[in-house]
Amino acid sequence: MILGMQLNNGYGSQVSSWRMPGVNPSNYTDYDALVRYAQAAERGKVAFLFLPDTPALTSDVNYDAPQMTLDPMMALAAIARGTERIGLVATGSTTFNEPYNIARQFKALDVMSHGRAGWNAVTTSDPSAAANYGQEIAPRPERYQRAHETIQISQALWGSWEEDAWTRDKETGRFADASKISPVNIRGELVSSRGPLPIPPSEQGQPVIFSAGGGEYGLGLAGRYASGVIGAAFTIEDARAQREAAREAARQSGRNPDEVKYFAGLMPAIGATKRAALDRRLMIGERTFPQRVPYLGSMLGLSLDLSQLDQPLTEGQLARAQASPFDPRSRRALEVAREGWTIRNILAHGVIDYHPTPVGEASVTADHMQEWFEAGAVDGFWVSVDIYEDGIDTFVDEVVPILQERGLMPTDYEGTTLRDYLGAPHQYGLDSRLK
Repeated sequence: MILGMQLNNGYGSQVSSWRMPGVNPSNYTDYDALVRYAQAAERGKVAFLFLPDTPALTSDVNYDAPQMTLDPMMALAAIARGTERIGLVATGSTTFNEPYNIARQFKALDVMSHGRAGWNAVTTSDPSAAANYGQEIAPRPERYQRAHETIQISQALWGSWEEDAWTRDKETGRFADASKISPVNIRGELVSSRGPLPIPPSEQGQPVIFSAGGGEYGLGLAGRYASGVIGAAFTIEDARAQREAAREAARQSGRNPDEVKYFAGLMPAIGATKRAALDRRLMIGERTFPQRVPYLGSMLGLSLDLSQLDQPLTEGQLARAQASPFDPRSRRALEVAREGWTIRNILAHGVIDYHPTPVGEASVTADHMQEWFEAGAVDGFWVSVDIYEDGIDTFVDEVVPILQERGLMPTDYEGTTLRDYLGAPHQYGLDSRLK
């Protein structure tokens, strides 16, 4: 089992985490805090950190902290200097970045971290992000064509120094063999680059590609280039289907499907007891839960209002309730409602969170992970901790040892590079196998 961990704004995955006891509300601009959290994850042998990003301010900053770091590449550069082994994966948009900029930034991070960098290559469809660049969102086919061209040009630029080009020979005075450093001269329909980069290979050669998109277009990117797929699934069946779709896309592109690792999201709620875990989530969700009552009602096919927030569903409501076919989280919400919890406690179970939320002792989270892994639904997980300040340590000190004792997770890093941790084959420059 390979573990990744989300690291975003310095607070945690829950929007009110910045207000929680013990959390410094200034962590949004405190890179030392990010380094400290990364070090905690590294202590737990987490294979990589995953920094999502969008080039726009999307939060209601009247009450909620922005959900992204100030800048993912700057954050990972700081973390690279404060850690030794953990992988460093950042999201970078192919829609609003030139290939040369992407290639240079990620390869510089890869060299700086001694082969631990990964690029989550995504397209951007948010009109507010486009407005920040003085543009409008292009049609999906064009966005994905640009993505393919950007990734291919970036990989070509990463290989523009042959692997033995950097001679560093003091006796002869030859710093590098210029005959082994070449322009790429690639001109696509939407983006182009001459090259070369001014950067030699890292210990893993070049950064690893990740993908987080779904559907036909997203699978096209994942199948051709990705070694890691960041997914979102709420059932074992859905996760297994997503994993197999990514593997099949790789197979169709001429790659070995075992090279593609699928990671499902996980948002654990851990406490000494289930009640303690729920109380923690009640504290975090004090402001947001009342806002979510109407949507919970729509998930269950009911009309719910705030007057019932601290009451369970009535017998009549339970009789009428049915899981919405339009939201994959609805089935879990109905299961929890039928257990007799109040609406506030139903919400504390994380039924409207973006990923499954195992609630209770550390073993509950470990059991969830083991079940999905042994069912062939995932190669690992990317874990979104609710409050970083104490939640990462809790996960590392309580969940990870259980997984290690069960033989599901290594007790130390196996290798030194991100490519090692993922079992990804060596690649330098473009992949010649692609059909």
